[in-house]
Amino acid sequence: MIRIAVVDGSSMAPTLRDGDRVLVRRTRRVRRGDITLIAMPAGWILKRVTGLPGDAGVPPGTYHVLGDNADASIDSREFGCVPAAWVYGVVVRLMASSSKPVSG
Repeated sequence: MIRIAVVDGSSMAPTLRDGDRVLVRRTRRVRRGDITLIAMPAGWILKRVTGLPGDAGVPPGTYHVLGDNADASIDSREFGCVPAAWVYGVVVRLMASSSKPVSG
């Protein structure tokens, strides 16, 4: 299953910018370095996986996630690791941005 997500904010800059649209593939197979769509209690967020379940210091069944822009990101440094069940899937493609025209 594929879902479109829209980047809201600058926490993933410079990789993803505010207004970018990305395709997210539903999966439970997540690797370190993947950008993931996470269903937090307060809403959806996009973050990069930096720690996997079973890594030293990562509680079982959880992921450690960070934004690429440390100065503007609320992430595992603030709220801790996220349960694997909250991870919807991984970003597979950047589609377009409100500031970049869609070609074709």
